Amino acid sequence: MSAVPAPSITAGRIAARVVAERGELASRFAGAAPFRHVVIDDFFEASFAQRLLAQFPGFEQGNFLSEDGRPGSKSTFERIRALGDGFAALDDTIRDDGFLRLLGEITGIDGLRYDPWYLGGGTHENRHDGGLQAHVDFNFHPLERWQRRLNLIVYLNPGWREEWGGALELFGDPATAPEHVIAPVFNRCVIFETHGHSWHGFNRIVLPENERGQSRRSVALYFYTPAAEEPRAAHSTVYVDRPLPDRLQPGHVLDARDVADLQRLIGDRDNRIAQQYGEISRLMTLVRAHERGLAGSMLYAARRVQARLLRRQG
Repeated sequence: MSAVPAPSITAGRIAARVVAERGELASRFAGAAPFRHVVIDDFFEASFAQRLLAQFPGFEQGNFLSEDGRPGSKSTFERIRALGDGFAALDDTIRDDGFLRLLGEITGIDGLRYDPWYLGGGTHENRHDGGLQAHVDFNFHPLERWQRRLNLIVYLNPGWREEWGGALELFGDPATAPEHVIAPVFNRCVIFETHGHSWHGFNRIVLPENERGQSRRSVALYFYTPAAEEPRAAHSTVYVDRPLPDRLQPGHVLDARDVADLQRLIGDRDNRIAQQYGEISRLMTLVRAHERGLAGSMLYAARRVQARLLRRQG
């Protein structure tokens, strides 16, 4: 792989130290567990990180409705070029060959492509009481014949305290405790490989009463490589609900904290069922639309022929 040219479009945006230390970062990425990843503090140049923070969209500007159509604790915004010159510069940077080569040198993955639609990515904002169950991400791009390979997340949370939660969790086994817990502090970047066992999520955000105006903000960027063949094992995001707390054992007397945790776990389960129902409904709508077309007419005719043959054989 060729070296990253200098100067490149990363200048003034990606910290010069990241480019200079890409060999060391590659070693850390390759040797990490439970799956390949690297944590890079001060990822953006300081002034550029502040510029993105200043242009970060308000919660109500993004998509903040949950699966049932009600306001939720998470807001996302995919059209990042509309947010200002800082985010337009970020978009220019991550699509540039120099940046993609830098990312390839750090991760050892050639031929990376950025997603111009930011499907599932863009800006993410999570408020008090929000969290995200352990999951693996969808593995093929919905519009292109691309395989998802990397997530790159940069946090934009000045003054964030670890006891507030919202920490990225990396799991070897989603039914057990996380192997790594990474606080979402300002200008911290996490790059990790995505595949069938890259289980990750973030723990519940618990803000003090006087800090409820704070939120967990990040920029999520996803990268792909061309798929070698037509996807045959494509899947959407797969979640695993958190297990019951260890303290809930026979003989334990429930207190207010226990009841709140149980209500939250049941709510998470109900939301997941509703989400899966929505995905199935959308899939069936696509199937019906497909069957009304030429291919559907041919399939219907073939079914009628098959039924007649079976009737004659009977």
